[in-house]
Amino acid sequence: MIQCHVGRLMARDGLRVADVARATGLNRSTVTALARGRATRIELPHVEALCGLLGCTVGDLFEYIADGQQPVLTRSEGERHP
Repeated sequence: MIQCHVGRLMARDGLRVADVARATGLNRSTVTALARGRATRIELPHVEALCGLLGCTVGDLFEYIADGQQPVLTRSEGERHP
């Protein structure tokens, strides 16, 4: 699975969905889905815009988690550690 860290990066920078949507041109619902880790696809120009806004690399935005491995969620993402 691919884990999306957009929400964590937004929180780090104090950005709201509306801020990211306005700065990147992404639809608010797309930004919300990314922030909640529920997005199923994204266009490469949007990945580039997010990296530019958040000052990060593609590897900071997304992480590959092999099947059978549990992702480690942080408390800032609203989840408990396993």
